[in-house]
Amino acid sequence: MKNENVKKGIIFPLGKENVAYAKDFIGKSYLEPLVNDPKVNVSVSNVTFEPGCRNNWHKHHNGFQILLVTGGEGWYQEAGKPARLLKPGDVVVTHNDVKHWHGATKNSWFSHIAITAGKAIWLEPVTDKQYEEVAKGANK
Repeated sequence: MKNENVKKGIIFPLGKENVAYAKDFIGKSYLEPLVNDPKVNVSVSNVTFEPGCRNNWHKHHNGFQILLVTGGEGWYQEAGKPARLLKPGDVVVTHNDVKHWHGATKNSWFSHIAITAGKAIWLEPVTDKQYEEVAKGANK
């Protein structure tokens, strides 16, 4: 599923434009919290990225993040490792304090459920050069 089909095909609400975290993203993303129970110590949200949108490098301190890919195509990369192309049905587990980023490919919307515990520590942006290198490496 690419582009507008991702938005039409998502099974959870798209949510509102993610203005609260806009400073930690390049491009536009949307956020829909799915679990709003104060007795649950993890957040569960649908996150949708427009084509080319990605978040900054970040870590989850005293926690973890699990991504369940539900639509489109995206990238996931841990520092010092090659990027991984993600498609619907893929699952990513990010352990405590692992520096990483994720976001849409240049030509596709990208949607995932993020199950997150701990505190997000936001770091530097993924530069256009870094992002282009990921795409270039995938085409080899």
